[in-house]
Amino acid sequence: MNIHEYQGKSILKSFGVSIQEGIIADTPEQAVEAAKELKAKYNSDWVVVKAQIHAGGRGKGGGVKLAKNLDEVKEKATAILGMQLITPQTSATGKKVNKVLITQDVYYPGASETKEFYMSVLLDRAKGRNAIIYSTEGGMDIESVAEHTPEKIWKEEIDPRVGLQAFQSRKIAFNLGLSGNAFKEMVKFVAALYKAYDSIDASMFEINPVLKTSDDKIIAVDSKVSFDDNGLFRHKDFEAMRDETEEDPIDVEARKAELNYVKLDGNVGCMVNGAGLAMATMDIIKLSGGEPANFLDVGGTANAERVEKAFRIILRDKNVKAILVNIFGGIVRCDRVAQGIVDAYKNMGTISIPIIVRLQGTNAEAAKKIIDESGLKVYSAIEFHEAASLVNKLLK
Repeated sequence: MNIHEYQGKSILKSFGVSIQEGIIADTPEQAVEAAKELKAKYNSDWVVVKAQIHAGGRGKGGGVKLAKNLDEVKEKATAILGMQLITPQTSATGKKVNKVLITQDVYYPGASETKEFYMSVLLDRAKGRNAIIYSTEGGMDIESVAEHTPEKIWKEEIDPRVGLQAFQSRKIAFNLGLSGNAFKEMVKFVAALYKAYDSIDASMFEINPVLKTSDDKIIAVDSKVSFDDNGLFRHKDFEAMRDETEEDPIDVEARKAELNYVKLDGNVGCMVNGAGLAMATMDIIKLSGGEPANFLDVGGTANAERVEKAFRIILRDKNVKAILVNIFGGIVRCDRVAQGIVDAYKNMGTISIPIIVRLQGTNAEAAKKIIDESGLKVYSAIEFHEAASLVNKLLK
């Protein structure tokens, strides 16, 4: 689960991470009031108006603007709110901006004395350890830095038995070329950042940029925070931060139906129980000449209601030209699944694309009979190769 910058910063601040302070606004009028509040607190007329969407590169799309007075705050907030913001990390249609974050300007005075860094915390899956990735080239696309100047990116692995050690925080500050008070501030920043990451079941923290201010403070100017969905049951307060308007409506519907769904770019929808079987099904679709349109695991309770919801989600993808249902009946009886498929088909009315059903396991023969005698445009198969052949035939 992703959250907005302002939400991520609030979490970081609660763990002692220094941040660029800001106030969220839904309207230009609220943006002006926020700017007044920041001016009273920090004695500066200048603020930054930042679009709040789940994507990086907002500045490149015109979603981050410096405002030097209250009139400019209203003008720039009006321009950004409601816009379809297109960045390198959005689709071609972009994302609608519903909120802006009005933040203090942390670069002036003394902008020439500031320095931007990059820092992220994430899991290195190959080694099974958390890692801190950092670079002196902050404010830039880290992918570009990795491609052109990989020597400017460092990685610090964290031993899970002892956690982040003080010498590692000092090493990071040293590699970033800091000294004096800025060095001490970076050591504290790294320790607090890692504590926050480790405490909330995050899957990634990315701070770009981390700023050394003109008076040698170290602060998070931006924040991208992603949660591990599997750990959200322990963090109901963070789960409440979910913004469904930022997510694909199909993903939202699948999550509410407790279906494991990932949309792909192919033409054959697949409905399977079990992740391993789902991967094998996607392979067989490709071998048959098709391309999987999704990963959809209905789990071990594939009853009629669950099957119908899965069908509806698959059919929302206009690229789907056929559906392959591949269910292994262990605890779930195949005949009940077959009846659920028939009932779902009837409840949904006319389905114009062919459906291939492979049911194997408990009561598979009875299931095939139910499908064959239903009179519906549903094709049954027992063996994997039969299902593959039917997919190939029907696509042609």
